[in-house]
Amino acid sequence: MTETVRDEAGRPLDVVSLSGMKVDCIVGVYRAERTTPQPLHVDVALYFDSRPVAAGAGLSGSVDYARLAGELRFLLEACRFQLLEHAAEALLRYVLAPPTPDAPRAQVAAATVRLSKPEALAGTAVPSLQLHRRASEFAYLVEDKGFGQVDIVHEGPSHGIYRLRVKPGGCIPTHVHRVMEEHELVVGSGLLLQGRPVQRGTAFHWPRDFPHRYDNPTDIPQTVLCVDSPAFIPSDEVEVDVPSHALQPHVGASYYPRGDAGGVA
Repeated sequence: MTETVRDEAGRPLDVVSLSGMKVDCIVGVYRAERTTPQPLHVDVALYFDSRPVAAGAGLSGSVDYARLAGELRFLLEACRFQLLEHAAEALLRYVLAPPTPDAPRAQVAAATVRLSKPEALAGTAVPSLQLHRRASEFAYLVEDKGFGQVDIVHEGPSHGIYRLRVKPGGCIPTHVHRVMEEHELVVGSGLLLQGRPVQRGTAFHWPRDFPHRYDNPTDIPQTVLCVDSPAFIPSDEVEVDVPSHALQPHVGASYYPRGDAGGVA
């Protein structure tokens, strides 16, 4: 799947790839595909300059493929895509977005995503799609909020993908959603959720009308990767008082490897 991709100086870029990833998710336009998850095979190639790693930059100068695999799995499971094109474009926009201070990594200059649906045609053939994009093709709208900033990563027909960057000392106040269904993955390692420390790589599915909040007691912005279905509705971010019985803990699922050891090519 990889090819030679060059930087602006004409030098070949290096590649980190994830191959053979399998995720059960909603992707398709037919009725059964909209209600029942099906296997999706995912291959991703990320092109960047690894020279800083050789000079001693460590993992922050490369791409942590273990954490990336978890983030891609989260996006595919949280979104309900209609077409392979929608899914591939969303993944590309995410991996090509600039890194955040709480999860430093190399800036990916270009990426290729290949998606296959092995069960779509009952074994008679395997449909697949491959897209290639450069980071220079994308611009990301950033909105200032009271708690910090929101990066609008991608908005599709049925969902929106956002990075919520909570500023040092800031908080996303206690709120509920009446209409939107929300999935969130904690990317940073210093956030409080419901007033309690939360391990990075933990994802939550917020039921409608469930009060939740984040606080950042650290000295750098902390990031939450958020999927709203449908795309974000400003009037549906309803601030509420803290319930008399206090904010309730909510069980999450881990999308990072045990111990968050990560990995690097």
